[in-house]
Amino acid sequence: MICIILAVIAAVLIWAVIENFGILLVKKTVLSEGLPQVKIMQISDCHGKNNRKYNKKITRAASREKPDAIFITGDLVSRYETDFSACQSLLRQLGTIAPIYMCMGNHEQSLQPEVQPEFLGILRKNRVRLLRNERKRICLNGREFDLYGVEQKYTTYKKDGGYKDLDGFTLEEMNELLGEPSGDKVLLLAHNPLFAQVYADWGADYVFSGHVHGGAVRLFGVGLLSPERKLFPKYSKGIYTIGKTKLAVSPGVGKLRLFNPPEVDFFII
Repeated sequence: MICIILAVIAAVLIWAVIENFGILLVKKTVLSEGLPQVKIMQISDCHGKNNRKYNKKITRAASREKPDAIFITGDLVSRYETDFSACQSLLRQLGTIAPIYMCMGNHEQSLQPEVQPEFLGILRKNRVRLLRNERKRICLNGREFDLYGVEQKYTTYKKDGGYKDLDGFTLEEMNELLGEPSGDKVLLLAHNPLFAQVYADWGADYVFSGHVHGGAVRLFGVGLLSPERKLFPKYSKGIYTIGKTKLAVSPGVGKLRLFNPPEVDFFII
């Protein structure tokens, strides 16, 4: 029995190494049958795995799929990161394929103050359109969309150094940050999917999120843990329908995970 247990543990550890460092899933999903078709690539939560070797997997996927736009839904880098050379190389290569739009994640919000200007400068240099509670009218393959990026206060992620009594986020706050949405097709970049009902009530047609890392460990298709140290987060990975809103939650690329491979996503809208 002990031999069997040790064999199972060894197999899980071997798989974890392969999964975390050798695999990048490419998932394609049709969100709507709009014509002409628009293909969007979503990348999220690269922190902890931002190196040139792994980034080649991401750029190869983008080169092969040829998206009309690339959405980065936060945590491109770690809050402790000080060397952004791999990140800059990734953005430079992706920028030759399609325009890049990004919202801040909690890690970008908590970057060390002395390196924040450098990071923001890299985004500008590589023409990444960073949306910090603002709207941009975009045209993709002849179709026009209103693209918004929302950035909640950091205390919705972490407060007083911990995860107790975190601040919420309301529809009133959403309207204060972004105003009421336009009547056109509204796309929203929102790092945190846990406020999905607010995004739906606000009027987003499509929401692109990350943050939860697929629940870190997935068993039988269920994510186990959120970054807020909560079990079984409601929105962890995949497509969720909330009224007329489609919420696309990426499990992301970085952070340690189990039975939950790193993933980049392509959506047809």
